[in-house]
Order: sequence, then structure tokens, then C-alpha cells
Amino acid sequence: MSQIIEVKVPDIGDFDSVPVIELFVKVGDRIKVDDAIVTLESDKATMDVPSTVDGIVKEVLVSLGAKVGEGALLIKVETGGAAAAAPSQAAQAAAPTAAPAPAAAPPAAAPAVGGGVVEVKVPDIGDFSDVPVIDLFFKVGDTIKVDDAIATLESDKATMDVPSTVAGTVMEVLVQLGSKVSEGAVLIKVETAASAPASAPQAAAPAPVTAAAPVAAAPVAAPAALAPALAAGAKVHASPSVRAYARELGVDLNKVPATGPKNRIVKEDLTRYVKGVMSGAVAGPAAAAPGGVVGGGVLDLLPWPKVDFAKFGEIEVKPLSRIKKISGQNLSRNWVMIPAVTYHEDADITDIEAFRVLLNKENEKGGGTKLTMLAFLMKACVKGLQKFPEFNASLDGDNLVLKKYFNIGFAADTPNGLVVPVVKNVDKKSVFELAQESGDLAKQARDGKLKPADMSGACFTISSLGGIGGTYFAPIVNAPEVAILGVNKSAMKPVWDGKAFVPRLILPLSLTADHRVIDGALATRFNVYIAQLLADFRRVAL
Repeated sequence: MSQIIEVKVPDIGDFDSVPVIELFVKVGDRIKVDDAIVTLESDKATMDVPSTVDGIVKEVLVSLGAKVGEGALLIKVETGGAAAAAPSQAAQAAAPTAAPAPAAAPPAAAPAVGGGVVEVKVPDIGDFSDVPVIDLFFKVGDTIKVDDAIATLESDKATMDVPSTVAGTVMEVLVQLGSKVSEGAVLIKVETAASAPASAPQAAAPAPVTAAAPVAAAPVAAPAALAPALAAGAKVHASPSVRAYARELGVDLNKVPATGPKNRIVKEDLTRYVKGVMSGAVAGPAAAAPGGVVGGGVLDLLPWPKVDFAKFGEIEVKPLSRIKKISGQNLSRNWVMIPAVTYHEDADITDIEAFRVLLNKENEKGGGTKLTMLAFLMKACVKGLQKFPEFNASLDGDNLVLKKYFNIGFAADTPNGLVVPVVKNVDKKSVFELAQESGDLAKQARDGKLKPADMSGACFTISSLGGIGGTYFAPIVNAPEVAILGVNKSAMKPVWDGKAFVPRLILPLSLTADHRVIDGALATRFNVYIAQLLADFRRVAL
């Protein structure tokens, strides 16, 4: 007997509203357990969502560009019975129309209105109250559609657009710029027609696709498809938070094409513009440096040089792996946005390394877990985070979020590039447990089997090149963290003990920290403390 099974997005960690960048199935396809249904791409990772059942795809409820979160319905699969037969002609014919299914979703959000005047109120906006109106997009007589932004509210923590829940003609506007509103406050009154709810979702439905696709799927080509930038001297339409973001990035808002309501520049427009500049897709822009001006003038962001390398000799062109594309964007942002400084320290690990080797020899006969230096480093770093809580923090505007949990990420080398698995609750685990868990995560990373939840929630990161070599390096802070510890290969060196030079095993440490949160004195104290713990690991128990 056949049955229809819904396949949903599983637990994907802290990610939400993640765009679909690839779709592998259509109606009528036969699918097996673990076959990829879609590929999702967040700002930190790319992940395939596998099927949990075998059968025939009867319905596809997402499309390219759609944004999904945990629990979102992807496909419906017919299992057993009829599923064993070949897909019918009718099912195959339905394939082209199944993908855009999310377009039908908005009707549930739009209330059934049979005509008349409807009050549109401020929805649930969390714990905020008396939030000022900083932008107003409609006046009496304007036509409004479902999901059109009515007003922008800006609290001390966030900027939010209030969308319309109905379609029709604006009959009355009950707020003005500067008005302070809370949940339930009436913004506008709209005269609706009986047909308004039916037509409104069709106008609003394409929004998730058009908003997501240029940013996640085609950041380079996107600028060419946008509206033209403002003419010189024209008034820039942007909220204070967007203007502040532009100042941080050093972008002239007059040069940014707008996609928001009534030619308003939104945050995504800025992001898209900067990506275009960095990739060379936008030619000739001039932007102020994040700190203002450089050398008394304006810093010109030149397009990336175009060179015909083949004329100099034989070449081979290989596309970047998806991991490198994603990490490249993150690293570029972190390098530009974080004023980072790297501090170096040497740790004497002679005794702890001898202890580690001894324990591994004892465990070898019983087949126990093999201890790694990374496990000891994690334990030492947790003690450092507990002693210096600024390192276990993240910046949120003008606030510092101090975390009471201790999750540590570590850079893992894979055939496709570096990924950062995260070991949770390091403070509650022994070095044997940490060695086992980090080893398992590293293997999953090399096999390409890490789940999004395995790469989220880190407070601090360790990047170790000890297995390769090197002396010192300057790792890039992994936002929104505020520090990262780089570790190189240990080396035996002569150290003066007050009477003579003695051979000691020295481990080079390189700590990069966000100078907005951590100054040089604090960073050096942290480095010295970590080195002391590694020199005498008994201190970890204190």
C-alpha cells in the first residue's frame, strides 16, 4: 500500500531563511534515501539536504532562490505500492509547474477580505515599544499591495519594515515621521476590494526568489540587473541604519542601485554593490575607506585586473570549490571590517608533550583514545576564556555579548578547503573526550559529511598548522567571534634556565584579536596565560 510522505528541512543549526541554490528533483523522479534534494547556502556553509525516504516525487514545494529554515516542507514522496511503478505521464507533465509551489504559500498570510476599509496595525515586534517611525512609504490615495513596506521602524537594536497585510487604496495615514509606535498601533487604513486578497499574493510571491538569487546565487552578475544608481546630486533614500552601514563600508550611497520600495536603498543593495566592486563587476566606483579618507583623499576601488594569461604560456582553469567560494567571501568581509592585530608568544610544552606521549603508550594496548595536542589546547583556551571573558564575546552594535557557554571551533583541512567544526561545551569534557570528538569531526569534514549544526555556535577558534610546519602566522578572525588562536609546529630550542642552555620543546602561538574589543595589553595577558597553562598543565585544575 502506498502512502505520501513529507520530506522537510532537518535541523540545520542556527541558520534560518537559507536560500536554495540548487534543486535536484522534479515531479515524477524516483528518489532514494540519502539522495540530495536541494543544496542550501548560508553565509558560512553549503549543505545538501538528503531524502529520508525512497519513492516517487509527487510534489516539489520549493524553487530556486526560495528561503527555507528547519521544518520547511521540501517535497512529497509516494512510497510503496504505486511508487514501485514507473512515473505516469501526468506526473511528468506536472513537473514544470511543481517547482514554483511556494508562490501559493502567501495566501495563508493574507487575511480574507471581502471589501471595505481595513486597519493595518503594527504586528508583534518582540520586546520593543515606543519605536520611532524613520521612513514612511505611502500617502493617501496610493495603491498598496500585500507585503509592501508601509513604514520603517528603528529601535536601538534593529531596523524593521512593517509590511501591509492587505491590498487596496490608502484612505488614511495615522502616523508620521518621528511618531513612536508599539504593537497594535494603527498605521494606515486601506480600502480593499473583494478581489484584493486573491491578487495580492501573486504580486508578492516572487519576492523571495528575486531577493535571494542575486545575493546568494549570482553575486557577480547581480549589479548589472539592478536599477541605475542615483544621478549626481539626487536625494539618497535610505534609513539611518543603512547609512551607518555604508559609512562602515566606506561606500558612497549615490553610487548604489536601489531595489527597495520607492527607490529606497536597503542593506542587501549595499552588500551586493560591495561584492560587485570586489569582483570587478562594477567598474570605476570610488568609496571612502572605512576609517574615512586615506592620504587626505578618497580611496578608489579599482576593478580587478583582466589578464590573458594564455598568451604567456600554457594554463589550466579550475573552478573554485564551493567551500572556497563561501569562505572567500567571509574572509574578505572579516579582513576589511575587523581591525585585527596579531600577538605572538612561545609556549614551553616539553612536559605536557612527554605526558601526552606517555598516556598514548599506556592507552595503545587497550585501544583507547589517542590524545592530541589540540585537546590540551582546547582545555587551556577554555581556562583562558573563563579568566578573560572579553575573549568569549561578540560585538552587537554598541553592545558586547558575553557568552556563558564555551564552544571551540578548530580549522580542519579537507580536499576542498578549510572548514571549521565546533566542539560544544568544552569546559564540561575531559581531554580524552575532546580528542575523540575533534577526531570524529575532522574525519567527517574530510569525508564531506559535516552537518550545519556541527559548524555553528563557536565562541573561539583554534587554527593549527602544527602538522605542516611554519613558525608564526596571522590568522583572520572568524566573525562574529573576536579572537582566533594560530598554532604552528613545535620545535626543540635551547632555552636559558639561569645557569645553562637546556633543550626545550617550544610551541609558537599567534593570537589575532579584534582591537575594538581586545587591546594589546589584554591580548598579551591572554597569550601569556595560555603559555603558562601549557608549560604546567596542573594549573588547569586550579
